[in-house]
Amino acid sequence: FALLASGSKGNCFVLMDEALMILVDCGTTKRYISGCFDELGISVSDLDAVLITHNHTDHISQLKMFSGCRLYSPCRLDYPSIPVRPMEKIQIQHMTVTPLALSHDAEHTAGYIFETWQEKLVYITDTGYVKDEYLKLLKGADYIILESNHDSEMLMNTRRPYYVKMRIASDEGHLCNEDCASILDEITTGKTRMIVLAHISREGNTREKAL
Repeated sequence: FALLASGSKGNCFVLMDEALMILVDCGTTKRYISGCFDELGISVSDLDAVLITHNHTDHISQLKMFSGCRLYSPCRLDYPSIPVRPMEKIQIQHMTVTPLALSHDAEHTAGYIFETWQEKLVYITDTGYVKDEYLKLLKGADYIILESNHDSEMLMNTRRPYYVKMRIASDEGHLCNEDCASILDEITTGKTRMIVLAHISREGNTREKAL
């Protein structure tokens, strides 16, 4: 997998194996996505599916590039898409995808669990919290991509308007470092091979604090 972009300026994620290629979100610039695809040696025509998490601009700004692909989305888009509903599994060839309902200030927001007979990957960003009932489903993944958006103290000391700070820190905002850590404490096992801390705020966090 390749996390091409993750943050308020854009989000894009590629997951692939020898027989399948899936894109999650396409919210950065066309030039950047094209450059990343060239570096990976892939093209839009290689994609078997494009999954959208929600309809904020930083997740769908380049949707036109992928309008000819099979689109899956929990929210309405300007292009035809297959509806995504929480806990209704999606089968994309040999890959089973389980959508999770997240809490974010968008029409509908989804996280995804990707599973084959061999491996499991969790992808969750843009949520104020994760439901307790999901923790068992998330447990034991080989790979975990999880939002660690902000350090609470740093966020409150930024120059952002107060209402923006409150939105980010709310249950419909983004996970802080401590909440990310608490979730990881519940779902990480000896099977976990890699954890990627995603959607790190440029102003309200640092990589060191997230770690």
